[in-house]
Amino acid sequence: MARFPTWAGIVLAGALTMSLAGCSSTGGKRAEDARNAATAQGRAAVNTPRWTFAMITHSGDGDTFWDIVQSGAKQAAVKDNVSFLYSHDAEAQQQAQLVDAAVDKKVDGIIVTLAKPDALKASVARAEKAGIPVITVNSGSAESKAFGALTHVGQDETVAGEAVGDELNKRGRRKALCILHEQGNVGHEQRCAGVAKTFRGKVDNLYVNGTNMPDVQSAVEARLQADPSVDTVVTLGAPYADTAVKAKADAGSKAEIDTFDLNAQVASELKDGTLGFAVDQQPYLQGYQAVDLLWLYKYNGDVLGGGRPVLTGPQIVTRDQAAALEQYTKRGTR
Repeated sequence: MARFPTWAGIVLAGALTMSLAGCSSTGGKRAEDARNAATAQGRAAVNTPRWTFAMITHSGDGDTFWDIVQSGAKQAAVKDNVSFLYSHDAEAQQQAQLVDAAVDKKVDGIIVTLAKPDALKASVARAEKAGIPVITVNSGSAESKAFGALTHVGQDETVAGEAVGDELNKRGRRKALCILHEQGNVGHEQRCAGVAKTFRGKVDNLYVNGTNMPDVQSAVEARLQADPSVDTVVTLGAPYADTAVKAKADAGSKAEIDTFDLNAQVASELKDGTLGFAVDQQPYLQGYQAVDLLWLYKYNGDVLGGGRPVLTGPQIVTRDQAAALEQYTKRGTR
């Protein structure tokens, strides 16, 4: 674990608004308004040193989920006077090399996903040995503390899967197909296992190559044609939901399509009834909080979570909530 940093100068930080909320003076309100205005105009709301934080994820190319994570991280970085670096690779060994590269650059903090934790363990240890604080985000909550990270920001994937199983029970579903689009991703396995734990029906897992959407569509279509008893398809990422919708149509299936994660298209398809429900883990919040918590650690030695993950989900989103969320998904923050 990295040692506490040398304290910087006195700041007025947007992240400390909870402590300022009790101040009812006009001066306090003016200071708060000034901070909000500075962030809105793309200026830092603090005068701490220009620290550099690197985020390294397991994202593949074109995944809108990670655009939302970055949106939150960049907003927090502006507020916190942080230089934000983002890199990604779907291959675990390459992701580990990107972490090593960030260590070599002597960044001031690292945010990393642990979709395939074994491949990242040595690189995370190297960062900590170099005195660089690490926060894990999105995946790897079970390994985060053991690896020495300050905290983990994300949802508990097993709990999220269990929430899906409960929702399927409410809908009277009997057989679900859980689509895993990235083999070896521990979070994906936990999601489908969680569904199976609480769902009173049967769950079959289908492994597909998530980097090839036509292959994903063909695989889902073939399974639906072969097994008409499947009345639910659960995808593990927003981009795969629409692909499953197309596969359902081509197969002539009446299965309901449900998905993990949210984007503008998912919100639209929830609204018109194309999709049944979605599980939102609030990726914008994951990016924002990860940057903000690193800043708080650097500035004030704060660690949030008390040794437990800081949860951002799950939230079940149905047609009833879709209209209200659509304005946020269109701007890329939900």
